[in-house]
Amino acid sequence: MTARLDSLWADRSASKHRLYRLDRDIRTDVCVIGAGIAGLTVARCLREAGHDVVILDRRGVGAGETGRSSAHVSFALDDRLCALEDQHGEEGARLAVQSHRAAVDLIERWSDEATGFTRVEGYLLRAPSSAQDLLEREAAAARRLGVEVHADRVAALRIDGGRALRFPDQARIDPLAYVRGLERAIRDDGGRVFRAEAVSVEDGDACRVITSEGPHVDCRAVVVCTNVPFHRRVAYHTKQAPYRSFLLAFEAPRDLLPDALFWDSGDPYHYLRWIDGAGGADLLLIGGADHKVGQREPDEAPFRELEAWARAHLLGLGALRRSWSGQIIEPADGLAYIGRDIGARNVYVVTGDSGNGITHGTLAGPLIAALVDGEDHPWRTVYDPSRKQFGREWVKENANVAWQYHDWIAPTDAGGVETIARGEGRIVRRGLQLCAVHRDGHGTLHAHSARCPHLGCVVRWNRAERSWDCPCHGSRFEAANGAVLNGPAASGLAPIDPATLGDDEATE
Repeated sequence: MTARLDSLWADRSASKHRLYRLDRDIRTDVCVIGAGIAGLTVARCLREAGHDVVILDRRGVGAGETGRSSAHVSFALDDRLCALEDQHGEEGARLAVQSHRAAVDLIERWSDEATGFTRVEGYLLRAPSSAQDLLEREAAAARRLGVEVHADRVAALRIDGGRALRFPDQARIDPLAYVRGLERAIRDDGGRVFRAEAVSVEDGDACRVITSEGPHVDCRAVVVCTNVPFHRRVAYHTKQAPYRSFLLAFEAPRDLLPDALFWDSGDPYHYLRWIDGAGGADLLLIGGADHKVGQREPDEAPFRELEAWARAHLLGLGALRRSWSGQIIEPADGLAYIGRDIGARNVYVVTGDSGNGITHGTLAGPLIAALVDGEDHPWRTVYDPSRKQFGREWVKENANVAWQYHDWIAPTDAGGVETIARGEGRIVRRGLQLCAVHRDGHGTLHAHSARCPHLGCVVRWNRAERSWDCPCHGSRFEAANGAVLNGPAASGLAPIDPATLGDDEATE
C-alpha cells in the first residue's frame, strides 16, 4: 500500500462546520488573524476577558501548520534547557519552562474526549553527533529549573545504546480535534469566525484589517497569528528562520515502544510518538529530516531519508501509511516572539514556534489577553518581540539568507522548457527575467516569475512536495497557480504566459 502524502489529523477530526465568508465591513473589539492553535487560544482568552472577538482565516480552522503538527505537548523544550539557560539566563529559562508547563495544563483543562489528550512521559536521547556529556548537562539544567528528570534507557531505540533522560508529565493530543473544539467554544460564547484572507493591517488608536475581497474589520486591537507575520516585510525575518520538517506514520506493534514522547539531540533531530487507532491499527509517528526551506538539492528525497533512518533505528516497523510535512519557524534564541508588535500601538504578534508550536501557541493566549487589557504579565519580557539578538546563530542565519540572492546571477538549469518532465519544475532564464516553470501531470506548462514577492529572492523547485519554495524567508507557492502556501509573502508569484517560452504544449 502506498503512503498518502497528507496529514492524517484531517481524517480523524472531521467537522461538519464550514466558515462563512466575510462579505461586509464589520466592527469588533479585537480582530485575530489566524485560526490555528495560537489564534484560537488567544481568541478564547479574550472572550473570557469579556472582549468581542472576530477571527479571520484564509483556509479554515487548523488548516495551516497546526493541522500538520506532530502535537508533542511538552515543557521539556526541543532547544534544550541548558541552551535556554545560556541564551536567557536561569530566570529566563525558568519562565520559559513555567509558561510551557502552564500551557500543557491549559490544554488539559480545555480538552474533551475527542482530543485524545493523554499524559505521557518524554524521553530525550543523545544523538551520536552531540557532545558526550549532553544528557548530564541537560539533567543538571532541568533540576536547576525545577523540572523532574530521571536517567533511563529505551532499549528498542538504537540511539546511543538507548541511554535517555525521562521527563514525567508531558502529553500528546490530536491537534485538529483540539482546535476545532476551541472554535466551537468561541462560537458558542458569541465569538465570530470568518473565512477571509487578511492582506494588510493598519495600526493606531483605531485599527483596521483589510481583506483580499474588499471587506474590512475595524477594531481596537489586532493579533496576527499566522505562523509568520505577513504584515511586516523585514522586522521578524532577520530574527528567525523557516525549516521544513517531515513526518511518517507507520503500522507497528504497540509493544515496540512505550506510550511516550521521544526526541533526540541530532541536527536535524528526530521525534516519535504513538497515535491511537481510529477505526484501524495504532500508528507510530516518526518525524525529522528537517532542512531550511528551499535549501535542499532537487534530487534529495527527505521522505525516503527519514524512512531509512526510522527502519535503521527501530526494528519491527510495519507498513508506511502516511507521509506529510510542516513548516517550523526557528527563532535565533529558541523562544517565540509573543507580544506587542515592534513599534506598534495596538497590533500584537505570535510567531517563532521553534518546534514547540502547540505550547507556544497556547501560552500566547493568557499573555496576549493581559497585554490587550493594558496589564503586565510575568512572561512578557522573555517573549518580547522587540528583544535584541546578535549572537552566533543570528549571524549564521542572516549570512545564509544573504547568500541565497546569488541565484540572480547563477547559471540556470541546462535544457529548455521542452525537457521539463511531467510533474517537474525548473527555473528558466528569459533575458534578464527568471521564470519558474512547471509541467503538470497532464503535460500542461505553468509559468510564473521566479521572484518571491516578499523580498525578491529566487524561488527553487521542491520536488518532494511539488511546490516553489523561497530559500530566503520560507515563502512557498503552489506549482500550478503560484498561490501562497506559506508566508511571509502576502501575494502569489506573478503569472507569465507560457507560450512566450517556446514550448508547443504551453498553455496558461
